[in-house]
Amino acid sequence: MSAAIGDVQRALSLHRQGRLAEAESAYGALLARQPSHFDALHLFGMLRMQQGRPDEALRLAESAARLRADAPEALAVCAFALSALGRRDEALAKYDRLIKLRPSDADCHFNRGVLLSQIGRHEAALESYDRALAIRSDHAPALFNRANTLALGNRFGEACGAYEKLLQLAPNHVAALGSYADALCLLGRHDEAIAPYQRALALQPGHIAILNNYGNLLIELRRTDEALVCFDRALSFSPNDAELLFNRGNVLAALERAEEALASYDRALAIVPNRADVLNNRANVLAGLNRHEEAMRDYERALALDPRNPHVFDSLGFLVLNACNWTKAARLAEIAQAAIADKSNTIGLTYPMFYFGNPSYLQTCARDYLQRSLPATVKPLPRRAAAKPDKLRVAYISADFRDHAVAASIVELLERHDRTDFEFVGLSTGRDDGSAIRARIAKSFDRFHDVASSSDRGIAELISGLDVNIAVDLNGLTRGNRVGSFALRPAPVQVVYLGYAGTTGADFIDYFLADPTVLPSAEQRYFSEKIIHLPDCYHPSDTTRQIAPVIPTRAELGLPENGFVFCCFNRSHKISASIFAAWARILERVPESVLWLPKMADVAMANLRREFTTRGLDPGRLIFAPRLDRIEDHLARHRRADLFLDTLPYGAHSTALDALWAGLPMLSCVGASFAGRVGSSLLKAVGLPEMVTTSLEDYEALAVKLAADPALSHAIRGKLDANRSTYPLFDTDRLRRYIEAAYKTIWDIHQRGEAPRHIMVEPLA
Repeated sequence: MSAAIGDVQRALSLHRQGRLAEAESAYGALLARQPSHFDALHLFGMLRMQQGRPDEALRLAESAARLRADAPEALAVCAFALSALGRRDEALAKYDRLIKLRPSDADCHFNRGVLLSQIGRHEAALESYDRALAIRSDHAPALFNRANTLALGNRFGEACGAYEKLLQLAPNHVAALGSYADALCLLGRHDEAIAPYQRALALQPGHIAILNNYGNLLIELRRTDEALVCFDRALSFSPNDAELLFNRGNVLAALERAEEALASYDRALAIVPNRADVLNNRANVLAGLNRHEEAMRDYERALALDPRNPHVFDSLGFLVLNACNWTKAARLAEIAQAAIADKSNTIGLTYPMFYFGNPSYLQTCARDYLQRSLPATVKPLPRRAAAKPDKLRVAYISADFRDHAVAASIVELLERHDRTDFEFVGLSTGRDDGSAIRARIAKSFDRFHDVASSSDRGIAELISGLDVNIAVDLNGLTRGNRVGSFALRPAPVQVVYLGYAGTTGADFIDYFLADPTVLPSAEQRYFSEKIIHLPDCYHPSDTTRQIAPVIPTRAELGLPENGFVFCCFNRSHKISASIFAAWARILERVPESVLWLPKMADVAMANLRREFTTRGLDPGRLIFAPRLDRIEDHLARHRRADLFLDTLPYGAHSTALDALWAGLPMLSCVGASFAGRVGSSLLKAVGLPEMVTTSLEDYEALAVKLAADPALSHAIRGKLDANRSTYPLFDTDRLRRYIEAAYKTIWDIHQRGEAPRHIMVEPLA
């Protein structure tokens, strides 16, 4: 053995042992004696790559290549170094040359694939990985990178198959377990993702990324207490990780532990001050605590940082509307309209719904929402045969089976449903608030399932397993929705009803229950669902509700003994600048009248009073009613008002029903969208079409006329009192029969193998 060969082998031995500093000295000494020693040059180049010094590695490898132009060892180091230096086209040329020299070297194909992945040429990278695997089918790095590349291309189903193949060869591959679970989550297969996450963490308990992703899965599965444990565990390994602190704050917010959530968000912002999502979520908590000014600052800062974030825009937009800050609302409107026009997917659902009332806008935003919210690939559950059952099984699914307007509106309908031809199942996807209405809702169903902690897939599998024929979504795209469950097509026929005043934009929802007033046939083009037109009014009501027999005096309610009392118990985000201006003009023309509104956030009340002052009106004519715990007391106090004024572009729904049931006449103006036409539908169904106007000018004129003519006002009130018991609006059994007729019709259409179509239910004689 020559001295030089012995020196190289000693240096290489040190190199392989990881004793890099000693190996560096050994290679350097040899090259000082023999500057053109090929092995020393390319091996020293490899060591420099390991030390993170690619420029020196390239110099050494190029020197070796000058000695042996086609030496694979030198070419490989050159390719590594060029890639690390960002000279990727040159690196790719080296790999291509290397593969010509060694076409059966799996590692060459693998390394070429890695480089192609880095430059975003994913299809070409897959070809390289496939060639490596054709040579060596058990090449674990190639299997792993191939799976990762498929995932990067949103080919999550194929990626899962690739991860599964790798895990058969290497069941303890922690990174593969984590990535496999991530891909399952992106496919919406959340329940299946649990096992690989748990196995990965059993093997490596301190793996921060996997702990974080598993925690996010637990949030998705509504297992918030477990998610908190997961993030706390991750933070014990990495206490200054802003992402973990952010996610921990999200869990605490979901658990309604507001102050702790704020503390977690604040810690995250101390580390990364300019994270829009942290600012947005912190602002959400502040808004919930009625700290509106702080929330507004955070939202605006978040939007400035990330103007394309739809969640930020939606949160800011809702707070602005809730605060009745119409100057800022108008500025946001310009941004929103531009975003909708260029289909940039940068705004959420709330602002267009409450500000514009434009059905075309709502359709665009609904589709954008689905695109953001659903997994890239959704594979429906296996279809069941459409055999005719003895009884049609209908499931109602809602997050609002609690103290909520949807529950209060629909409970009597559920109780009255016919059990001769139907069986009714309830699935509650929201929290159990222990309320009386919750207990009543649960009792109204033949079977009731609390699925709040279930995943979307778990809910879909339950619906399918129950052999539900028609699934009725009472949420639409409102908060707490489980649109992901419906995307899996768990029921042969799927319907949306009541909870959302617009299209879902979904091709997996077949029908939308409405009436011709709220949703004319001409607006079918704005709805992905086919419209079912019910006669009269689509909106149910609970006619078992009692009105307290003792009605407080006006003085006790803070109202003037004399003077006309206009009232609107809609929440502040429904009070637009245009409708409030109309109200102000009405009060200008009706001396000594007052406007009675519900108590709202301090900032909103201050803004409304300021608006009155600016118009030369006494802000004392605005009277704010506190929230009452008992609905019967709330209904009773309506009797001290003279006229309920509807809002635009989003009108009164359940609040209008409250007023009419309590005997308080309502004045409405036909809106441009479903949400603005509910009042018109209610009034027609209670026999008061004369209280529906078609312009704000007519709306103002009729309000003034009623206030100036006590006899006319009294006559309208008397007509309402008489009609309440004889007209369709409060005939829940009549509505029940119409809805059941609709269910039978759409099931028959399905059984015949026909596509969903527009349906008009025939009115009763």
